[in-house]
Amino acid sequence: MRFTEHELTAALTGTAKAVLAAQRKDVRKGKADIDTVWDTMDRYQRFTLLDGLGTQVLPVLVALPDVEVEAGTRPTFTDAQVTEAVEGLVGDAGGRVRRKVVVKTRAELVKIALSHVPPRQDPDALIVPDHL
Repeated sequence: MRFTEHELTAALTGTAKAVLAAQRKDVRKGKADIDTVWDTMDRYQRFTLLDGLGTQVLPVLVALPDVEVEAGTRPTFTDAQVTEAVEGLVGDAGGRVRRKVVVKTRAELVKIALSHVPPRQDPDALIVPDHL
């Protein structure tokens, strides 16, 4: 699938915030907002989180099959398509149970990333300001 740089960045950032929200007890209990926690993290902390997730999510997003995406909608994939893309990249490392857990976990991360992809914009409808 061909995603734009902006779509991949939004997907990865949304996934990182979802993982961070699951890890932080104060966010889970509603005592802190995830955007506030994200903003208080320094650049290195954000980088390490994004780097770790990027190596797992980005190759799968690129390996997804090409689908037609109309302007104003998000790309949609079936669970089977996502799982197939993940299985193709995971390989046979580890045992059967470990591989199954890795595939299931990575597929869920990709689904979270796909839910954060912004709606596709129509390139013909873009309006460039006169000052550019």
